[in-house]
Amino acid sequence: MTNVERVEAYLKEAGTFFYATCDGNKPRVRPFGFHMILDGKLYFGMGKQKESFKQTVENENFEICAMKPDMTWIRIRGTAVLDDSDETMDKVFENSPHLRNLYNEQTGNVLGNFYIANGYAEIASMTGSFEKFEF
Repeated sequence: MTNVERVEAYLKEAGTFFYATCDGNKPRVRPFGFHMILDGKLYFGMGKQKESFKQTVENENFEICAMKPDMTWIRIRGTAVLDDSDETMDKVFENSPHLRNLYNEQTGNVLGNFYIANGYAEIASMTGSFEKFEF
């Protein structure tokens, strides 16, 4: 299993993850759920109408944090690279068809997809175990 596959599997098992951006000099955190691997890159997305999208475009540095039921957690950081290609959007909707209900012509909402460049992850536990790696 590659490191990017390890990160994606961890997020899948955790379910919800928390995505942090900067709003000027103030941190902003919100829950996210969508992620997928495409062409060896880990993707996530958000509505272009949302503040999180605007903040990510202004400052591509971010962090993600998630915890699994076994009380281990992962912290991920990197740079977010926008990918508006039709091919990526098709794969997103194939992977997560429920997103079509949120992002379509009727709602007027448009999904923005990002992949993680320069990915770095830390997996830790309350017992003191700690692992870090790039992906």
